[in-house]
Amino acid sequence: MSTKSLSIVFGLAFLAVGLLGFIDNPIVGESPGAIFHADLLHNGVHIASGVLFLLIAVIAPRGAGTFMIIFGIVYLLIGILGLIDIGTGGMGKILGILHVNGADNILHIGLGLLILLSGLMGRRPAEA
Repeated sequence: MSTKSLSIVFGLAFLAVGLLGFIDNPIVGESPGAIFHADLLHNGVHIASGVLFLLIAVIAPRGAGTFMIIFGIVYLLIGILGLIDIGTGGMGKILGILHVNGADNILHIGLGLLILLSGLMGRRPAEA
């Protein structure tokens, strides 16, 4: 799969999660029972991230791999900071801004690695 296609997939996924955060559900949101905590700002970050992925795919598809590498590193760092500050349990704010819980930290690390590796794989020369 090309980095452009992956960028579209990640973009749609981030948009969906951002919008899902506004609907009461057990997966993502502000309700106490939600697995992943996402308040208004966190939902906005997901939506903005999705829009960026889609814009890169459409406007600058050749830059999609580089964008995914940078985005993956940032997401990985956010997850690591969350683990250092909050751990895998509890809830808090990363850098005093982004409200997360322990499950978010694990997810951010996993997504960071997945997005980073997706960007790196797109840079590999095609095999004949």
